Amino acid sequence: MLCFVLAASLAAAPAPRAASATETLVHIPRLDALQGLTAFLERAGQPAALLRPDAWFAELHPFLSLDPRQPDTLTRAGIDPASPLTLSLLSSGRISCTRLADPKLFQERAAEMLMSANPKVTEVKPITSSGITSVLVPRDSGGDIGYALKGKEACAFASVSGGFVDDGQGKVLFREASRLVGLTPKADARMGKLPGVVYVSSAKRGLTVGLDGSAAALQVEGTGTNLPLPAFQSSGTSPYGTMMPTGLLFSRARLSPPGVSDAMDHVRALLQQVCPACPQAELSSITRAVGGRLTGNVLIAVDGVRPRPNLRTPDGRFFATRQALVAEVTDPAAVRSVLAPLAKFPGARVLEDGYALDMKGGTLLLRLQGRHLALGNDETAASSLLSVVPTQGAKLPHAVTFTVDPARLASGLKQVSLMDVVADKSLAGIFTVGLELGPLLSRSKDIEGWLDSLPGGGHRFSSRWTLPATP
Repeated sequence: MLCFVLAASLAAAPAPRAASATETLVHIPRLDALQGLTAFLERAGQPAALLRPDAWFAELHPFLSLDPRQPDTLTRAGIDPASPLTLSLLSSGRISCTRLADPKLFQERAAEMLMSANPKVTEVKPITSSGITSVLVPRDSGGDIGYALKGKEACAFASVSGGFVDDGQGKVLFREASRLVGLTPKADARMGKLPGVVYVSSAKRGLTVGLDGSAAALQVEGTGTNLPLPAFQSSGTSPYGTMMPTGLLFSRARLSPPGVSDAMDHVRALLQQVCPACPQAELSSITRAVGGRLTGNVLIAVDGVRPRPNLRTPDGRFFATRQALVAEVTDPAAVRSVLAPLAKFPGARVLEDGYALDMKGGTLLLRLQGRHLALGNDETAASSLLSVVPTQGAKLPHAVTFTVDPARLASGLKQVSLMDVVADKSLAGIFTVGLELGPLLSRSKDIEGWLDSLPGGGHRFSSRWTLPATP
């Protein structure tokens, strides 16, 4: 019975016709089933040109202009609108595989486009061998372009070239396209476990995501085998379960013991970076001892970004956001004893319920109230979280839950200036996100999601990006 269920599941899973050595794979099980996702992209694309459907659909095929919103752009090219499309992105180029309704019409349309890629080519002459019809044409701009066709399956390709010299990559893609059209694609169990109308896989992170949507929301759900995240416990009761989300980011998590260790290593490395004058051996001893006395229940809150933050130094970046982390401890008295050496750290001040460490960029606070230890870089953020911790917890539906306030995120991204990027190129990605998505974020309603660890390693996650109701 189990074998039957597994076989049925795999049979229903998407079956991409994926090329070998693919770095990023895009698979659309049905080209005519994208209405909901494109409705979101059309709305989101009004303030964010990067998300406009036209920008994405232009990449679906190496030489044909396809727009799934307009089925006639598919049928005019001989492609079946009710069929799948698989796009394989490789370092040497890309291969796009489609199923045809009219192979002859596809060949005619392809010939027109291939000749336009090189004015010196006045005629496209397909070659047929072992039942596979294929074409390879050198592009005037460099690289090669063409297709392989067998029955009603076609795989088109275009190679990337650094110049006009033939580097052989086009012939490699030509042979791979010819191999793909002769194979029966295998069901992808990773995609089969995820909802979606479009699937994207990245080999680098072992990441697979499914995308779907509507005019009001984008839904993303995925799995990753190599994400830079700690391990989490299964869903369960958290002392922070009933707390209402607030601020730019609000997240509750249940870390496993190895996850706690990884998280404390990250905290130690961060504190060593922003407080180089702190005795490193004692700091390591304190963070290790505290980590051994945590239950794994944590709460992270980012209230917002400070006006005109200094993003060009480690301590400046640390204090750029107003944030706090609250963690449940198993033995408050033991934790209080472990923290005692902090009183002798440079810039330390003893507080009624903890310690304050004055640093170049600001003040780091550690407060212990009852069974809850708060670590924050902002007095208000740390104190306000501790003041609203409820006396009773509640069960979390997932190991991690999170909410993001898009408007506050957009406001924070605006704080990264072009001069910051000139001084530190690592900020270029954040600056670009703010430039491209900031206007959309400022008009969005909310972003929320969850994350769980998977048996044997890896993570599963889900996120929903919601826009206001259509006026």
